[in-house]
Amino acid sequence: MKYYLVAIYTFLSLGILGQGIKMTTGELNAFKQKIEKETQALTSIQTDFIQSKHLAFLSNDIESKGKMYLLADGTLKWAYHTPNQYSIIFKNNQILIDDNGKKSNVSGGNEVFNKISHLISGSVSGKLFNDKEFDVVCYKDGDEIVAHLTPNDKTLKKYIKVVYLYFKKDESTVSKVRLVEPSEDYTLITFVKKQLNVKINPSVFNH
Repeated sequence: MKYYLVAIYTFLSLGILGQGIKMTTGELNAFKQKIEKETQALTSIQTDFIQSKHLAFLSNDIESKGKMYLLADGTLKWAYHTPNQYSIIFKNNQILIDDNGKKSNVSGGNEVFNKISHLISGSVSGKLFNDKEFDVVCYKDGDEIVAHLTPNDKTLKKYIKVVYLYFKKDESTVSKVRLVEPSEDYTLITFVKKQLNVKINPSVFNH
């Protein structure tokens, strides 16, 4: 039993169990510079997504599907089409909601809105690496790089415990995002059919 416990501790110490091998400081800096350089030229992202919401009190995760649109200025739209018709737009410091035809506006002129909006758009594009509000550690896991972003900001800590950004090898934008709440419930978003720097019709962001 003693040797069994030592073996488990060794795997955990090496970072092999479930998260890969931790990047060195040099590797992390090089990766961050690569992401920063490549996302500077990013004008838009258009992608389908599959969202899975894990809640501890439910036996099965809740799955949703839809389409996401993001502009370089942070304008963002999530449009769900399965299982329900629902869209939410972050635009001009407002939240615009369309719940199956029932529309509403929420003013975003507050600290919480600004931080959450920045978190979401930055997670999708991968631009959170140089954000001083997060401590960043990266791991190499097979053909993926997984960035662990732990918020330092007290406001964000109320809603988010850690953000995991998954990058496929040689890609500069994320393939998956996992947002873990303080309760350990989490949301996993997987992006498919992703298109970069495509022209998005401005009407997409109309409310």
